[in-house]
Amino acid sequence: MKKILIAAAFIFVTGVTAAQKQKVVFVIIDGVSKDVMESVPTPNLHAIAQEGALLSAYQGGERNEFNQTPTISAPGYYNVLTGVWYHKHNVPDNDIKAPNYNYPTIFRLFKNQFPEGKAAVFSSWQDNRTKLIGEGLAQTGNIKMDYHFDGLELDTVKYPHDKGRKFMSDIDQAVTDEASRVISQNAPDLSWVYLEFTDDMGHMYGDSEQFHNAVQAADRRVGQLWEAIKQRKEKYKEDWLIVITTDHGRDPKTGRGHGGQSDRERASWIVNNAKPINNYAKQTQQVSVVDIVPTICRFLNIKLSADQQRELDGVPLIGKVSLAQPVASTANHKINLTWMPVDNEGKVKVWLASTNDYKQTGRPDHYKLIGEVPVKDGKFNIDLSREATSNFYKVVLEGKYNTVNRWIISK
Repeated sequence: MKKILIAAAFIFVTGVTAAQKQKVVFVIIDGVSKDVMESVPTPNLHAIAQEGALLSAYQGGERNEFNQTPTISAPGYYNVLTGVWYHKHNVPDNDIKAPNYNYPTIFRLFKNQFPEGKAAVFSSWQDNRTKLIGEGLAQTGNIKMDYHFDGLELDTVKYPHDKGRKFMSDIDQAVTDEASRVISQNAPDLSWVYLEFTDDMGHMYGDSEQFHNAVQAADRRVGQLWEAIKQRKEKYKEDWLIVITTDHGRDPKTGRGHGGQSDRERASWIVNNAKPINNYAKQTQQVSVVDIVPTICRFLNIKLSADQQRELDGVPLIGKVSLAQPVASTANHKINLTWMPVDNEGKVKVWLASTNDYKQTGRPDHYKLIGEVPVKDGKFNIDLSREATSNFYKVVLEGKYNTVNRWIISK
């Protein structure tokens, strides 16, 4: 009896879900737009999607809105990692000069709740760990990855940099081999695998046989990861979620570039084995890449504070969701709010703040409860004549099952 009690206490104190053994791998394949996914044979990605879903998604925030985000690699990664757009995370390009670490990555959210949990990153690009995740930095609480395999692009002896960039294909394969090995042997609780070669071929050749071959090579590497996961599922009865996406699409003319806001540059996708996906994922025409963080949080049972929920820009793709797709406009001293009701159960609490302390300092903002309406109403108006005059407002819509937000920025 004493042994049973000790084991139970260990599970309670550490937060380790020993009975469920839930684990997540998310993969970013660089620079593969949705149309390419639909036209190039990718049997492994589609096999995973058959267990869950292949969802149309978007990168780049909302076109011409306050959260519009460049369709560039590092911003695309950080959208996925933080669940927020550029107006919050402050990574507009690949220089990554000043990330706003007040917005934690999924790794920090995980480690803060489960400090004994194991996290891993496998990547050709070392900056993914050192700058985006911010390993060892005071601003990130000195987060430490339990497993990492990166920086191979700096080893020009083992991977001499040829003009055709075959070395990057070799690095992607080495990254995949190591990730598959660690998954098979050590089964980290949360892993990120990043594959770069597709974007290299897109830049060099545009829409071409070379680019399509690179996409198929990435698909084979995903298949290798999937085999390792399936073996763990079978042998250890673990519950694994795999999520695969891309950081941006391609330019519509040649496929060589990206960075703008054309439909093709914004066109992303999400492949996962989650079953079932929820009504939000089924009903909306396009989910977004910032939906990945709240989805992982739900799967791993990561509990978010009210302030963290108020800042996330995404909506979970699994479990119940109250509302999605909030829209805010101003006219005649009013904020006119609309949203898409997903689950009509309960009410929506409408909160308003004119501070931005969370972004600036990481501290909570000062919210005022404005009103409550049934979620099924899908709309609410805030009378600003009753509020302190400001050129900036945060609006939060809190439903029973999730929270969404909008910013109002006067120009």
